[in-house]
Amino acid sequence: MILQGKKGIIFGALDHQSIAWKVAERCVQHGAQIVLTNAPVALRMGAIKELAEQCNAPLIPADATSIEDLEALFRQSMEHFGSKVDFVLHSIGMSVNVRKNRPYTDLNYEWMQKTFDVSAISFHKTMQTIWKLDAINEWGSILALSYIAAQRVFPDYSEMAEAKALLESFARSFGYHLGVAKKVRVNTISQSPTITTAGQGIKGFQEFFDYADKMSPLGNAPAEACADYCVVLFSDLTRYVTLQNLYHDGGFSSMGMSPAILS
Repeated sequence: MILQGKKGIIFGALDHQSIAWKVAERCVQHGAQIVLTNAPVALRMGAIKELAEQCNAPLIPADATSIEDLEALFRQSMEHFGSKVDFVLHSIGMSVNVRKNRPYTDLNYEWMQKTFDVSAISFHKTMQTIWKLDAINEWGSILALSYIAAQRVFPDYSEMAEAKALLESFARSFGYHLGVAKKVRVNTISQSPTITTAGQGIKGFQEFFDYADKMSPLGNAPAEACADYCVVLFSDLTRYVTLQNLYHDGGFSSMGMSPAILS
């Protein structure tokens, strides 16, 4: 029960396949109280109400690109908890270009700006809202989910690669300010390709999932294991880990070639 007494907000749970869904379950199992949030359209599409009942958690709709919505979310959450929060998970990503199969060499730039706003700038907006409302306790923990395409070329990941690079940069830059002022730590987790509703929307996903599984000495890290890692990073056991992009990928990020690929 390493999160006993902790209070947190989980962004982005949609359905049973979502990493955020697994994180919410694990946090509650380890003694935390949580608030769940997602965009209003996602609340209509997903099964998050079922998760809210299971976790005995309020469900507060919020568009993470809207400062007004974020301020309302954090105010209502603090009112619910009767205190500031201790942890936040940002598990949000979306590309209209990917959804509509626009090639990287012919992107719609309005859609690209939407990708950056939803997938990365929303993280800065979240942290800026936390900063201005003084909404997180000292030694709190903020996490966002990233992917190795921020560092390496995965052509079918399209401009989501740049979005993840921006996300990781925001974690470092805002993490500095939150660390100095509040002893709050900010990190990103670069997770293995994971079978989620969002992941499966990427062209060639299953083939790449199988490739990464063979390349990784431990195989791909499942969503449940990522949730365990998040719990540890929300806990007091990791209070001096900050400004890091932490690979949770079975060793994939350190590999050059694996004989398993050749067999």
